[in-house]
Order: sequence, then structure tokens, then C-alpha cells
Amino acid sequence: MSGPLTRAAAAKVRELVAAWPDQPDHAELEALMRWLAKWRSQVLAQTFVGRHGAQIRAGLFAGMNYLPDASEGSLMARLLGTYEAELRPHIEALVAEGVDCVIDIGCAEGYYAVGLAYRFAGLEVFAFDIDETARAACAALAARNGVSERVRVGGEFRPADFEGFAGRRCLVMVDAEGAELDVLRPDLGPALAGMSVIVETHDVWRPGALQEIRRRFAATHAITEVHANGKLAELPDWLESLSELDMLLATWEWRHRPTPWLVMRPLAAAAAR
Repeated sequence: MSGPLTRAAAAKVRELVAAWPDQPDHAELEALMRWLAKWRSQVLAQTFVGRHGAQIRAGLFAGMNYLPDASEGSLMARLLGTYEAELRPHIEALVAEGVDCVIDIGCAEGYYAVGLAYRFAGLEVFAFDIDETARAACAALAARNGVSERVRVGGEFRPADFEGFAGRRCLVMVDAEGAELDVLRPDLGPALAGMSVIVETHDVWRPGALQEIRRRFAATHAITEVHANGKLAELPDWLESLSELDMLLATWEWRHRPTPWLVMRPLAAAAAR
């Protein structure tokens, strides 16, 4: 089938190959491989939506109605419910410990912002993204799932803005492509000392980001480092009939390099339990 997605991918492949030197190196071959893998992942997502609709199949947000596109990263992994599944036990534990609001910085189209409001009744979510298109998608996703009254969408979030949540039992989630270093500044937002934080670190864009975040929070938080691993999923019958490569790509999250998470609990809260 040669639809618009396939034609666009083919054009990109021609562009990449045309720019190759006589002897392409590892980087050029990897770039080509990633484009082809993303194309196939998107084809699988389109097929999923065509057969099942845009509804998350399993995982933490099973049953949530989703959008037919993702602002960034793999839509297919989101629809299967395997996306960042490593965080599920940490999120569930933190919410069970008494979180009453979530600050989601870099919310994109709202996988976590809307998903957490959908999954946990009564949880208030404040979602932030500097991209206008992402903010509109997040608001649309909240409306689609009937949680608009508990998901407030805003633009840029600055370190001092944490002070507006001082005293609340907040879970802060940050996925900001390296800007975690600019946002998570306890020196400018002292209220962070009492908040739980899950942050995706991006040494790939900001070398040393992981260790610097560890350093900033070492005195106030217990820190657990979480790494991505292979995903297991209950696949639709049509997907199980495809190639093993397709089954692998279905759960691929499009990461360029490892981006481990830090799950950080306030030491004061841990001592009180």
C-alpha cells in the first residue's frame, strides 16, 4: 500500500541516501534505519486505529480514548499500553502515598496529564508545554475523556512557579528534552524539597544532566534510577501474524539513546511513613 505516509517516508529515504558520501558511515546508516523504523511504527499505529479505534489497549491507562497522532514518540506503544511501562509501579505507589495533584512539565498531547486524571478519580493535573499545538492536543484529549475540569493546560513553566504549589502533595513529572536542567532548580523553587519527582534525563541532549539532577536533589530526596527495558505485550491477532520485527517495532518508543528516569521521593515524607 502506497499511502501518503509511505510516499513521504520514501521521499525522506531518497533525500538521506542522495546526501551520502561514497562510503557512508555508521551514522548515515543509523539515520536511514531510524527513518524506516519510524515509518513502519506509524504504519502499524494507523492499522491499529483502523481496526480498533484510538483507544489504549492495556497498561496503566487501559480504556482511555486517545488521539490518532502523538506529538512526539511512538503512538503505537501508547496504544498498546507499553509506553514507559517501567514507570507504572512507581506512579501507582506515589499516588497511593497521597498525591493530590500532578504537575506535568512537557506534557505533549497529554499521555500522562490526561491519563492520570482518567485513571485516578479526584486527581488534579496541571499540564504545561511550550508548544501551542501540543497544548491544544492535550486539551482535546482531556475533553475526549471527560476530565477537562481536572486538567488545566498552560505554557512555559518556570522554577519559581513551584512556589504556587507549596504545601501540596504534588507529583512532578518532567519530560523536557534536556530542559529538565532549567526547570528543576531547587535553588529557585524551594517548594520542590517537599514534592515527589519523576524526571526523564537527557544526557543525549545535555551531557551530564542525570548526575547534575542527582546532585541537586541528593540532600532532600531518596533517588531511584529507572532504565528502559524490553516490553511484553498482549498483541492483537493481526499483529501476531506479522513479522517478528513488526512485533518489536510495535513496542519501540523511538528513543535515540538511553534516557533513564530518576524517581525522587522527599526524605521528609519517607521518614514520616
